Amino acid sequence: MEETQLRDPGFWLSDLPWAPGAEMPVVEGEVPGLIFFRTSGSTGEPKWIGLHREALLCSAAAVNRHLGVTASDVWGALLPLHHVGGFGVLARAFEAGSEFRRFHGKWDPRAASAWMEKEQVHHCPMVPTQIHDLVAAKLRAPRALRTVVVGGGSLPDALGRAARNLGWPVLASYGMTEAGSQIATQKIDQLETDYQAFPIPVMAHWRVMPTPDGRLEISGPALFSGMIRRVEGCLKYEPRKGSSFLTSDRVLVEERGISVLGRADRQVKVLGELVDLDDLERILGPDVLVVGLPDARKGQELVLLAIDENVAQRVESHNARVAGPWRIQRWMKVARLPRTPLGKLDRREARRMIENLS
Repeated sequence: MEETQLRDPGFWLSDLPWAPGAEMPVVEGEVPGLIFFRTSGSTGEPKWIGLHREALLCSAAAVNRHLGVTASDVWGALLPLHHVGGFGVLARAFEAGSEFRRFHGKWDPRAASAWMEKEQVHHCPMVPTQIHDLVAAKLRAPRALRTVVVGGGSLPDALGRAARNLGWPVLASYGMTEAGSQIATQKIDQLETDYQAFPIPVMAHWRVMPTPDGRLEISGPALFSGMIRRVEGCLKYEPRKGSSFLTSDRVLVEERGISVLGRADRQVKVLGELVDLDDLERILGPDVLVVGLPDARKGQELVLLAIDENVAQRVESHNARVAGPWRIQRWMKVARLPRTPLGKLDRREARRMIENLS
């Protein structure tokens, strides 16, 4: 479907199911008229998250109000439209009656920066990898740019400050496909302070609740309606159960907002102790990836991938400071860490790399 058709009011009034960037999967039984975004969980099994058009427009309206978007602004899309972060840009432009511009071609920081300058883009979401590349190239922000909401992962404090020093108006956010995009986003007035990734203010259309074990539960009008997934060998649509959704993210909820601590499914048992792999990666420093692999004796074996020439010394120093369950048992130096097309660390591919290198 062409972008011009997606901006037609008729598309947003339609009750037909649709999947951006792909054909609708063949599903057993009836499927409601939702927009379906394909994702894959920790198992790698594909699923399609379905959101009502009204939910996507509710999210769009909330983001537009949060960022002060007007009809005279220009939204820029650097993310693919089959991803909720890219599709959300189109929804926001439609909701605000503003202009929409899309960057075509392979990601390149210089080309993207020049494109934003030429198109006079005011608002343009990005992922941390793109911010890293812009900073590494020492590119200054285009003059018209007012906000860059960074999603798809946490933007480290040092990188966020470096980006702001080059004029990039980066705002940390937290969201997911099940929420139609953003759940929490920094406010524009925070651009006047030093960048800090957390806490992030919760947006007005969401209610967030931490569970006793620290996981985040969300409810609100932009929540997904259901999903298509494989059940007993067949793809079936399953409506959401209940009015809220329990995420796999561990968070700290404060008056100032939420801080994401990691994922519940990133905790493994080693020698009977619960080890948080996200915490390990933060301790070990940048450009590392830690995975847990099944081990008959320990329960899990901790394996490190790193691009650092001095990885052996880093591992030795780390292991000398921590108790047995938190020690790295194996490490491998690699030319690059595996990433998804949106720049997130690809942990399933990391496991395959380890198996091939072992």
